[in-house]
Amino acid sequence: MSTVSRPGPIVVVVNPTKFDGLGEVRQELSRLGTEHEVEIRVVETTEDDPGFGQTRTALDQGAAVVCALGGDGTVRAVAQELAGTGVPLGLLPGGTGNLLARNLDVPVSGISEAMEVVLDGVDRVIDLGWLDLDGDRHAFTVMAGLGFDAKIMDDAPEGVKARVGWAAYVMSASKHLGDNSFQASAAIDAGAPESCDARTVIVGNCGTLTGGIVLLPDAVIDDGVLDVAILTPQSLADWTALAGRVLVGKEADGPSIERRQGRQVELTAQPAQLVEVDGDVLEKGTRVTISIDPATLIVRVPRSATGRHP
Repeated sequence: MSTVSRPGPIVVVVNPTKFDGLGEVRQELSRLGTEHEVEIRVVETTEDDPGFGQTRTALDQGAAVVCALGGDGTVRAVAQELAGTGVPLGLLPGGTGNLLARNLDVPVSGISEAMEVVLDGVDRVIDLGWLDLDGDRHAFTVMAGLGFDAKIMDDAPEGVKARVGWAAYVMSASKHLGDNSFQASAAIDAGAPESCDARTVIVGNCGTLTGGIVLLPDAVIDDGVLDVAILTPQSLADWTALAGRVLVGKEADGPSIERRQGRQVELTAQPAQLVEVDGDVLEKGTRVTISIDPATLIVRVPRSATGRHP
């Protein structure tokens, strides 16, 4: 029997563009539902709605758990609607990054393994980040930023990611290593703004990327604070040195990287820079506000995932 404690179905919000054979996915989910004696419903995202409306409908219909089966953008959409509702988020791997799952030790090797966690796991309460841009609020579970990282996301087409995976981002990054820096200003918790010539500013709720790369070593997903990384490399040599520091896990600030923490971050950029949340590129902006909403999202995680995670 399933250990899902709330009454109601498990609803899986799936991005159909991530799968060549969605029929096989449906069959596997149906098998698992029969095996565990629970109802599993599958609803698809659309070009116009990447998961927000589908999640609201699932809540209205009394879902016990709502799962995101797609990329990090699908996870973000579902999480935004589940925040504060008390209904858990289930994480099923369907994207290139699967970053929230990786930071919470949820399996990303296959849908069956991840669904077993949804059916037999435990609930963990985590923080959720919010980015305000031009009057619109956008939730994120992992990271948000502006500048270089948003350009990478914008230049990594879905078709390329489907073929070569994470290497698509490496290919995209190589095209922007020589781009001009911008004037960035960061004010943390209403403090005095710090200005510099930056290439990107990244604000994280957790800090681990694909491949176990830790960009924000002090980030904890349920500590009620955000972690900020300001990257300032000005040459290819600077980029190389910075990559080396991150790859070997150096936690101290050094050339081309400064890290900060706070509950709210006011960022300005001149000229305007592309902005992204969990890999979803929004638009260019000159001013964004990023804040943390502590202990607002419930996520189903493995029983073996004990203690505090990045």
